[in-house]
Amino acid sequence: ENLRALFRPVAMMVPDYILIAEVSLYSAGFRYAQVLANKIVACLRLAAEQLSSQEHYDWSMRNLKTVLETVQELHEREAQKSSFHESEEALC
Repeated sequence: ENLRALFRPVAMMVPDYILIAEVSLYSAGFRYAQVLANKIVACLRLAAEQLSSQEHYDWSMRNLKTVLETVQELHEREAQKSSFHESEEALC
């Protein structure tokens, strides 16, 4: 009985990359996070499909997280400038 409790079935799901990216971008202060999240995830999907499928290329959640962290750092730097919101609108 105790072993059954330890080895019970577990359901796994594929994470929603767009939703994760969108929430991360909104939390960083982006006004157009939904549009940017769609573009980032689409870019990563295209790269995964069209570039080499060698093992050292990583297009998983780890890569998305790295991209989002870099974008957040750049956002923090640019937020100090007055024309930041205009440059964000240009991205969309």
